[in-house]
Amino acid sequence: MSEKESFDLLILGAGPAGLAAGIYGARSQLRVGIIDKGTPGGQIATTSEIENYPGFAQGTTGPEVVMALYNHAEQMGAKFIQDEIVTLELNGKSKQLIGKTGQYNAEAVIVAPGAEPRLLGAPGELELRGKGVSYCATCDAGFFKGMHVMVVGSGDAAIEEAIYLTQFASKVTVIVLHDEGKVDANAAALARAKANQKINWIWNTVVEKINGQKKVESVTLRDLNTGQTRDDLANGIFILIGTVPKTELLKGIIQMDPKGYIVTDERMKTSIEGVYACGDARIKYLRQVVTAVSDGAVAAVAAGRFLDETRSFEQQVLAEDQQAVVVGYYHPENQYSLKVLGEVDRFVEEHRNMVKLVRIDASRNNLLTQRYNINFLPTIQVFRKGHLENIYSETINYEELEKTITAPVADTLAAK
Repeated sequence: MSEKESFDLLILGAGPAGLAAGIYGARSQLRVGIIDKGTPGGQIATTSEIENYPGFAQGTTGPEVVMALYNHAEQMGAKFIQDEIVTLELNGKSKQLIGKTGQYNAEAVIVAPGAEPRLLGAPGELELRGKGVSYCATCDAGFFKGMHVMVVGSGDAAIEEAIYLTQFASKVTVIVLHDEGKVDANAAALARAKANQKINWIWNTVVEKINGQKKVESVTLRDLNTGQTRDDLANGIFILIGTVPKTELLKGIIQMDPKGYIVTDERMKTSIEGVYACGDARIKYLRQVVTAVSDGAVAAVAAGRFLDETRSFEQQVLAEDQQAVVVGYYHPENQYSLKVLGEVDRFVEEHRNMVKLVRIDASRNNLLTQRYNINFLPTIQVFRKGHLENIYSETINYEELEKTITAPVADTLAAK
């Protein structure tokens, strides 16, 4: 194993989300490391055509988008590391990502492992992926204008995507393994799909094989009741039987939903302080390249803010050589908190040889208000040599505050 490498921000995963996070992190003058066990790109690297990425009306390709993101991140100063991470230690100030060839430390981490479509497992599926085999109607419907396509699946996503495909395809055939009329989708979606004259249904059937040389030409279907097979002509097949988040390494470490998707807030923050998640592996409404890069930008900005706030607080408040520090939390629209902070300021000025005041705008400092459970304003904290000694909320007892500040001094003098 190589020597340890230290960064401000480590990004696990070099898909569009991770690459965008690298661009924004490095642009903020952070030392950024982007780790991936393979070549950058994720799912998009295997996508031959992209028509719905904003600004590319004439279309582009997955590899072109990946290369542009990679070059941009590298030019900004991000360091790319090819390694397979096997162990994560994310609690505490210093987070560690331990790989097969190296160990990497950082104060903030962004995980962007991505997700992958649940595969059908039929012969021809992988060979014709991107050549008529698709896992995203929103991404690829435009390539099948006036054509016949099949949809495999009966969940909400499959039925809704089948309806969406009718805006482009001349005919959409839905392959369902259940008995006629039984689907896993909600009743409203099924009713709309059944009312659409472009949608055809084949029940009690599975896909045996996907056929074609350079593109999908037909699909071999097997009737589950009779066992008989037949070939149906089709220009494309959309396999919509779910996605699988690549979060196995993170299980038991950060909060996920029952399906393995990472729980985050709007700032991409996970259940662990200083750890963020972005891209297809987190719970979200839409999984597209454009939403992945958006997630990455948000995560990097949030991680940068976390580092700034943490380091500033450590320097101003938590340094062990400081005698006493009064921290006052206020809100610029809360007049009472401003009034009290003014009074505390005057009080601290009277005892400036013993204590200093640090003001915290609670409307802008989400990190500290969550870390210390600041639920009421104003709130006053007293730290001594890096440790929280007392906390006062709403009503400030200045007599008690003075005792807290001067008592240690009095004790020291008495001891002499």
